[in-house]
Parts: sequence; structure tokens; C-alpha cells
Amino acid sequence: MDEREHGGPACDAAVVLAFSILGKRWNGLIVDVLGGGPRSFVALRRAVDGISDAMLSDRLTELADAGLISRSVEAGPPVAVTYALTPAGQDLVPVLQDLGRWASANLALSVEH
Repeated sequence: MDEREHGGPACDAAVVLAFSILGKRWNGLIVDVLGGGPRSFVALRRAVDGISDAMLSDRLTELADAGLISRSVEAGPPVAVTYALTPAGQDLVPVLQDLGRWASANLALSVEH
């Protein structure tokens, strides 16, 4: 049965898809940091406070699989790996900026953890 038959709207499939990626902890922050330009793994880890190496690696893989970031390897020595936004990832930057402005205007800035 369709949810709409019971008076409630169904979730938009595109929004569900977007949040399946961006709703995961750290993903939006990583995209936001990369909006400032390409970064190395170490620079990303420093910029995303509290993320572990293993989690950062997992999230970078997910974001690359989703087509939002690219990974480039430059032969060394030392070998240098750089992460950057793809055009699809770059399209998210203004959305994240708008979301940040909305949050600043509408949500309490001190959230208890």
C-alpha cells in the first residue's frame, strides 16, 4: 500500500538517496573541507576533528564510489595521494553552505553531546 493512501506523504526518493550518502556521519564534513580545494589524507584528518584513520578511509571510499570525490596518486618518492571534489561534489558546496546558513539562523549553536 502507498503511504499516501493513509494521508501521509511518501519521502521523495531523491532526498532519500541524497541522505543515504550525506546523512552518514563525517561525509558532509569531508565534502565541505574538500570544497576548499584538494587535500591529502593527513590534511583531511586534521580538518575533520575526531575522525579516525579507518573511518576517514571508509568514508573517502564511499564518497569516491558515489562519484563525489576523486583520488589521485602521484608517484614519489614519497607517493602523494590527493583527494578532490568531482563536478558532482562541487555542485554540493553551495548546498552545504546554504545548509550551514540555515543552521546558524535556526538551530541552537550549543548542542549537548
